[in-house]
Amino acid sequence: MSNGQSFEAPLERAHAHALRYLHRLDMVSVAATAELEELRTRLGRPLATEGSPPDRVIDELVADVEGGLIGSAGGRFFGWVEGGALPAPLAADWLTSAWDQNAASYAAGPAVAVIEEVCGAWLKDLLGLPATASFAFTTGCQMAHTTALAAARHHLLAQRGWDVETKGLAQYCSFR
Repeated sequence: MSNGQSFEAPLERAHAHALRYLHRLDMVSVAATAELEELRTRLGRPLATEGSPPDRVIDELVADVEGGLIGSAGGRFFGWVEGGALPAPLAADWLTSAWDQNAASYAAGPAVAVIEEVCGAWLKDLLGLPATASFAFTTGCQMAHTTALAAARHHLLAQRGWDVETKGLAQYCSFR
């Protein structure tokens, strides 16, 4: 129990809805079937002034998104890479959410910090990178792009003899 609320009912409802969704992936449209205005009407209700039972919140969410989900977790989806909904990673993702850990440092989440270390070592091994190479996991695609651009900028300017960390980018631009 947390804050006087039971986790069982909403998690059981989410589990049942998730299994129903996953078992139907091969039988339903890969494309969304609900129209934009229909989704806006269902999802754009006024903000409630009182709370609702958690299991009802889950049921309403599932009903409101009906027809508005892309079948990207299934084997018939070829649009882009989402990550897939294989059993072990999906269950691990649920545990990740339940555990609610911070992998930023060992002090903030010892086990998850070590998991990040191990995964980084595995990736370097898979990619044939030196064990001494640095790595980082980001919070998502946008942060990955920002990190990659910063690393590329640092590398490019270092090749030109400019230390952007100490001299800054503005000085480099005015120097040229």
